[in-house]
Amino acid sequence: MVNSNFPEFCSPQVGSHVESLKSYALPDFILALVAKECKSELAKKGRIDKKLHSMNEESIDLLYKIFVKCDKNESGQYALYRFYAYIASMYYKCEVLINENILGKSGNNYKVPVAVKSNGMYISIAVNKDTGKQVNKRDATKFYNMADDIKKGEHGTMLYDAIYASSVGFNGDALVELERLDEARDNDSENQLNFKTAYFENDIYSII
Repeated sequence: MVNSNFPEFCSPQVGSHVESLKSYALPDFILALVAKECKSELAKKGRIDKKLHSMNEESIDLLYKIFVKCDKNESGQYALYRFYAYIASMYYKCEVLINENILGKSGNNYKVPVAVKSNGMYISIAVNKDTGKQVNKRDATKFYNMADDIKKGEHGTMLYDAIYASSVGFNGDALVELERLDEARDNDSENQLNFKTAYFENDIYSII
């Protein structure tokens, strides 16, 4: 049962965290992921403040660390949550799917970290590198080939964005190679696909 009385009984610190988080307009699926991780209740309906108030103290603290303090953790999970929220913010009222399996024209089945659907059709796919070394030329080529294969397949007819985000930066060769591959594409209306790179720096993602 959701704790509807949470606002009256929460600690001052948790209450102030909720006030801060209200302005972030976090998507429902992010709240659900954190609630599951922290074994918290979560109101299914209502405004963002009602949903936050329904969550337990552990989940509020975790959301605050991830989105307000922009803390890092060893596994890169905090960065991943920020990545999910960033992609969701780009596609208002679209369906955001995590670790979605999408079949390409080649027959390869790709596990895509984030896929966005509008009216039941894939319109964007996105990946993020949150730990380790910078994105290199090999990473960029692999990403391009995956996006191109999905675009050419039956599930990619409406796909128009392919986003590579990174919390660890991009090697210069990677950006050059991705630009080269993109410019070599047949850019007729049926095959058009926008390749974008985004870097998380100073607590915000920016398109490069």
